[in-house]
Amino acid sequence: MANLIVDGHLDLAMNALEWNRDLTKSVEEIRAQERGMTDKPDRMNGTVSLPAMRKGRVGLCVATQIARYVKPGNTLPGWRSPQQAWAMTQGQLAWYRAMEETGEMVQITNKEQLEHHLKLWEESTGHSPVGYILSLEGADSLVTLAHLERAYSYGLRAIGPAHYGAGTYAQGTDAAGGLNSKGRELLKEIERLGLILDASHLNDTCFWESMDLFHGSVWASHNNCRVFVQHNRQMEDRQILELIHRDAVIGVALDAWMMVPGWQRGVSTPTDMAVSLEQIINNIDHICQLAGNAKHAAIGSDLDGAFGKEQGPQEVDTIADLQKLPDLLKNKGFQPQDIENILSGNWVRFLRRAWS
Repeated sequence: MANLIVDGHLDLAMNALEWNRDLTKSVEEIRAQERGMTDKPDRMNGTVSLPAMRKGRVGLCVATQIARYVKPGNTLPGWRSPQQAWAMTQGQLAWYRAMEETGEMVQITNKEQLEHHLKLWEESTGHSPVGYILSLEGADSLVTLAHLERAYSYGLRAIGPAHYGAGTYAQGTDAAGGLNSKGRELLKEIERLGLILDASHLNDTCFWESMDLFHGSVWASHNNCRVFVQHNRQMEDRQILELIHRDAVIGVALDAWMMVPGWQRGVSTPTDMAVSLEQIINNIDHICQLAGNAKHAAIGSDLDGAFGKEQGPQEVDTIADLQKLPDLLKNKGFQPQDIENILSGNWVRFLRRAWS
């Protein structure tokens, strides 16, 4: 039987609602429905659906709510008020609930549910529900800090304070500056509730300030290594070492611009830029070399995170192709237990500790 895979970052509800994709269908059916559409850059190139996840034994994932509030003057796409952004996250929550009601998915919020789900997939013939841990990518949809406790009550278990640009609570990718008073209060509330802090997308200043202020469980759900691509979206070695010191897990992402230097969105192609799963293996290996073991690297694919196979590794047609990673890791010299840890064990170990 193929290895169980835990994916640390998938924007499933965003794809279902904003891309209008019926993720209960096959990837091929979704692509056929999008034939001729040009409203999104990745139309007809999607890689993720629930059947494809089952085919690839991606039995558990960290699945997001995501809705950016854009202040006047912000040119990034998003919602004009935090209330609108909050409403969008609630629509995404409703989609996850609908998937639960039909038996397609199941929410995992504690250690007991985690163990039950893992046992189910050990015995699975491929038709079990996909488990998901709910995470909020970017905190700007939290109208007030009281909304975080409300979110915890409906199952939110991880949160990244920032996304792209300047945020309400923290500064994200390509933004300058540090945490404001709201951000520092947010970190206290995350710690009080026992939520997992996702360090992905924090700019360097906010990353280090967060590490100083936050004492709870932290991971980086989808980050690659700056040593390969010199951009603030990636993590420099000092940051990776800090996360290792905190017993964190770092999920590597399959977004081409994070994998090879010089990628130009809408211009470059995976073939022209030789984008390959080998670069993912190199990122994993780099984290492992810094750690001196294979206990901190994992998968956080970000597949269909506003890009499709036109901006991913050449070998990946659907998310089921994550099953190509075990042989590549073996060829790199990783031992069977290391491979199991990278594919699923490290996320599972982290959650067992965080939820103990």
